[in-house]
Amino acid sequence: MPDLGVNIDHVATVRQARRGLEPDPVRAAVMAELGGADQITVHLREDRRHIQDRDVELLLQTVQTRINLEMALVDEIVEIALKLHPTCACLVPERREEVTTEGGLDVIRSLDRVKDVAGRLAKAGIMVSLFIDPDLPQIEAAAKSGAPFIEMHTGTYANARTEEEVAEKLGELQRAATEAQRLGLRVNAGHGLNYWNVVPVARIPGLVELNIGHSIVSRALFTGLTEAVREMKRLIR
Repeated sequence: MPDLGVNIDHVATVRQARRGLEPDPVRAAVMAELGGADQITVHLREDRRHIQDRDVELLLQTVQTRINLEMALVDEIVEIALKLHPTCACLVPERREEVTTEGGLDVIRSLDRVKDVAGRLAKAGIMVSLFIDPDLPQIEAAAKSGAPFIEMHTGTYANARTEEEVAEKLGELQRAATEAQRLGLRVNAGHGLNYWNVVPVARIPGLVELNIGHSIVSRALFTGLTEAVREMKRLIR
């Protein structure tokens, strides 16, 4: 069964709407762990639109499982990661104007930069993953990067509408996972997964973890965060 990483960025988004103190992402992390979260994921964006530096510092002092820091290939954020030492770092693409991450990292075009950052993070004892589309050439490039993990971008699967399209996109994820494992990579997945589409992805052989945020935080408005995490864990099982 894959582990469940709970992304709490959207808790911080609500807080930042008023630039206030609540809701507190650190409290959200504690409640997610009580619900069975195996990992807390946060994205420290260059524009600081939700998670702030102080949040990451407090989470590292508080979380009992592990922290996965999503981050762009930006010198400032790399230096923060090297200073704070999260358990894991997931390298992602980032554009200021996007609402959420729109696709996977182009490892082919940025391989030298990825190698450099992944090497520096690994030397500091941080486990590195690359957030990439389920594209075989990108997976081959990821295998050359030195990063031990990839996280497959599941957005196109999550956005598929017809049964045929869902089956096609799920097949792409399955083939990508198989090829990545053949090349010696460990495989995570995430983006757009929810309570209705997670089960087929959770069944892909060899997946190590799923990172899910928006759907869990949305469900938490009606059930509470701890119960929302418990429900997702039950589905993954």
